Amino acid sequence: MPKISTQEFERLPLRVHDFLTGVPLHDVWAVDLPLRKCGVTLAEFLLATSAQPFSLSPAVRLLLYIRFSVGKIFGWDREPAVPARETFADRLTAADRSNTLVPPGTKDGFFRVVYRFENEQLLEVLNRTAHAAALDALVETPTAYRYYFAVYVKNVGRLTPIYMNLIDPVRRLIVYPSLFRGVQARWDHAFRENLN
Repeated sequence: MPKISTQEFERLPLRVHDFLTGVPLHDVWAVDLPLRKCGVTLAEFLLATSAQPFSLSPAVRLLLYIRFSVGKIFGWDREPAVPARETFADRLTAADRSNTLVPPGTKDGFFRVVYRFENEQLLEVLNRTAHAAALDALVETPTAYRYYFAVYVKNVGRLTPIYMNLIDPVRRLIVYPSLFRGVQARWDHAFRENLN
């Protein structure tokens, strides 16, 4: 799973580029998925795999357990009182709201949905460590699909850069490889009957 250039990512016709203006792009990754069926959208992929349990490696589960245990002790994961801080969902236009396939604010694991369009989904987490957004996008190319995963991070205080520097090696070396193996397995399971 390669980390890709910001330039490649910014050339994609995605709503997020304008939507998160002013929010730093922390990093962006991509994985190529086999072209087994034409015209698959991200929304279709998410729907086709929604019943499949998303399994993380034992190492990632242990790291998440440690992280959330420490977060509970220090109160890192408490959401600020609304409207004390702007959520990314506050940026939605009327057109965005009418085009989203999932209501803004819907819980999705550790995140909340900001929007889900046909080929682009933005999730957010807002706590005492960071105001972060995770973007999933699916782009069909002539020979494959390319699944993009981007992380945006807005500082919420002095802890944000320290926290991100501490977790970056773990995210890049352990969490992301497990995440993308899961994406590939779910893709293969969902579309295996369409093998050419």
